[in-house]
Amino acid sequence: MKLLVTGGAGFIGSCYVRALLDGRYPGYEDASVTVLDKLTYAGERTNLPDRHERLTFVEGDICDQHLLHELLPGHDAVLHFAAESHVDRSIADPSVFVRTNVVGTQNLLEACLRTGVERVVHISTDEVYGSISSGSWTEDWPLAPNSPYAASKAGSDLMARSYARTHGLDVSITRCSNNYGPYQHVEKLIPLFTTRLLNGETVPLYGDGSHVREWLHVTDHCEAVHLVLSKGRGGEIYNIGGGGERTNRQITELLLELTGATAEMVRHVTDRKGHDLRYSLDDSKIRDELGYAPAVDFEQGLGETVAWYRAHPDRWDQATADRGAAA
Repeated sequence: MKLLVTGGAGFIGSCYVRALLDGRYPGYEDASVTVLDKLTYAGERTNLPDRHERLTFVEGDICDQHLLHELLPGHDAVLHFAAESHVDRSIADPSVFVRTNVVGTQNLLEACLRTGVERVVHISTDEVYGSISSGSWTEDWPLAPNSPYAASKAGSDLMARSYARTHGLDVSITRCSNNYGPYQHVEKLIPLFTTRLLNGETVPLYGDGSHVREWLHVTDHCEAVHLVLSKGRGGEIYNIGGGGERTNRQITELLLELTGATAEMVRHVTDRKGHDLRYSLDDSKIRDELGYAPAVDFEQGLGETVAWYRAHPDRWDQATADRGAAA
């Protein structure tokens, strides 16, 4: 078995690759993996082993058609994690998001089709659904993205769907809730607040902190993605939820406790443009069909995540952290 993982040096992609190389996925213990990553600010070569007999690392862009046609032949499947993913950055410069998330995904799907790759898993986000005041989204819910980032991911999802319907490409789409865990870039809410509080800095909370998110440990997300790869149906969408909803204010309070900081370290800032109030996924489909269930208790996982950042101050890279809050 030979897999190609796009964005495999990023937060979620590298977690998947490390688990694969560690033999955590039954039946894939001998699988080899090619990581294709552009190594933007959010991708770190150090997220992966320096050397491994089953790992090949290629620095490159999914928008490079020539490179894709060179790399893809011989691979059995592609896991497409590569994406621009930060909402605030998408508001400042949406063109980068359209190029990578829409055009890059189309390039990849076309190259898979032309080179005979048999299986693709396209990793997306719950943000394509917009915001929901009550209840939870099923996979059939209409797309209503409210940020340039979410719109670009919705566009990539529709590209994936079109290649499944038009060409019969065996592609599945996953949509996950907010991820957290070690190795995450410090522009996101949990690592941003954690590292600032550990460094004695104040943290910027958008609005009144009432925005609601589900939180999913990155290892649970990767387990679900692998279930979709190995057992999921082509042309289908699978929501991947974390199971527990919390406001950003509640997350902040937990992080204050875990870092030993006080409430005075929180400063409220002007809310983000078009900020979605609540996300909530109905993930009964992947639970019923594939046997998925998150294994990491949120408060335990959060504590371990804070401990990881405390033990790895060299990974904070505050110079590239977003000046605003994250969600």
